[in-house]
This record gives sequence, C-alpha cells and structure tokens, in this order.
Amino acid sequence: MKKPNIPTQYHFFQNGKNEKIDAHLPTEAPVSLTVNGEAWLTFMCTPSLLEALAIGFLFNEDIIKNFDEVADVRVCEHGDNVDVWLNHAAEKPKKWTRTSGCTGGMTSIDASTQFSAGTHASHGLARQQNGVMLSPKDIPLLLKMLDENQTLYRQSGGIHTSVLTDGEKVLAAAEDIGRHNTLDKIAGQMLMGGITPKTIMILTTGRISSEMMQKAIRLGVSVVISRTSPSSMSVELAEQQGITLIGYAKRHRFNLYTHPERITSVEKEKEI
Repeated sequence: MKKPNIPTQYHFFQNGKNEKIDAHLPTEAPVSLTVNGEAWLTFMCTPSLLEALAIGFLFNEDIIKNFDEVADVRVCEHGDNVDVWLNHAAEKPKKWTRTSGCTGGMTSIDASTQFSAGTHASHGLARQQNGVMLSPKDIPLLLKMLDENQTLYRQSGGIHTSVLTDGEKVLAAAEDIGRHNTLDKIAGQMLMGGITPKTIMILTTGRISSEMMQKAIRLGVSVVISRTSPSSMSVELAEQQGITLIGYAKRHRFNLYTHPERITSVEKEKEI
C-alpha cells in the first residue's frame, strides 16, 4: 500500500547560498475503480481513505443513493485498485468529462443541467434550508477547525483539506492532492458511517468550482466556506440551491456571495 507522502531532499537557495533539506512530497497515485467487475476509470489521488473515495464518487455521480446498495468494497493489496460490488446492475457512463478539478477530476454529470431551476437537494441528502445561522465571529472558529485537520499538508504541503461539520464538531475530514477527491471521500465517510446530521457545512482549502458545488449539493450542505475563490457557475448553483457560499475566508475577513440571510449582520448583533 502506498503512503500518502514520500521522503525527498531538495536544495534550498537563498542569498547566493544553498542548503540540502530533508522533506516530504505529497503522493499522486493512479487508483482504478472497478464496479461489478468492470473497470470504470482511474483516479489521480492521494492514496488514503480509498474505500470512501470510491463509494463517495459513486454517490456523487448518482450511481448509488445509500450504502445499502453496496455488497462489498475492498482495496487490492497493492493499493492501486478499489473493487466495488453493488447488489444491483450499474451501467458504466458512456462519456466522462474532464473537469476543472486539480489533477483532472472526472464526472459524467453536466452541472449546468443537473440542477435546473426549481429543483431541490432531493438529488442527494436532505438539506435543512434554515438549519444553520452563523455570526461573522464564527468564521475564524470554523477556519481553526479546518486548520487542525491539515495533517498531511503540514508534513508535505501541496494537499487540499475539506471538513464536514455541524458547526460544533468535525463529522468527517479528508485530505487529497485533488480538491474534488476530498468531497468524494467525505461523501463516502458519510454513507459508510451513517452520518446524517440535521445541519452540515463544508469547509475547504480548495477553489469552489461547479464540480465542487455539485458535490456539496449532493451532500445536502447549507453552507460552503472556502479559503479561496468560487467560480461563476458555482455561485449560480449556490444561489439556485439555497446554499450560503463564502470565499476568501481568512481569520478576520471573508466574502459572502449567496444567501446572506444565514449570516447575522453586525447591526443585528449590536441590537441584541
């Protein structure tokens, strides 16, 4: 089984001098997905939580709706294939689209048409539309929660982290060289662990592309908070689906793009 990071050495140059440094590099590994004995695709991923990655990917692609549909899931001894057996037939998508995800995410779903106007999160897990209310003062606390789960990042850098939380505790966390893989790993952990909180939020270090928002919708989250930017399509999807989207979140500032009704204003806090 491959490790999520590997040791390396590099020469550090500064002010005309160089020093040899012992360090680690994040592992980028090809891991194939086999469904009911048929090879479907190959993930480029960090080799951790691979069972959750496979199950979450199938959920986010709408191949399965719950873990009861999974008869067996196992990672081969070499760690380069996840074998999933379902208790029903599953047709391999005829076309995979390469997304804007880092390391080359793949999906068979067209985000621009999957969630047409007026649709609800019944595509995935039920979302509590008004289940989350946040103060601006809560954002630094949530970011601290995200920081505390960046174990691999602290060792090697180059790794994205996503956290599923109800605002009080971490329900699931995942790290991967591909930001999209972190949400598949979280989806898999939710299904395999029977995690069904009433209110959930996603915290992530990754850019919020349409693919990331598509997966968040499937998870049924009410709030998505990222340290970096959203894309135009992700903002459209968040607005349409009732998700509060926060980007460029730092300790003392953030950008609020959609559904501000979940964030209490400074004026309202003063009145209380």
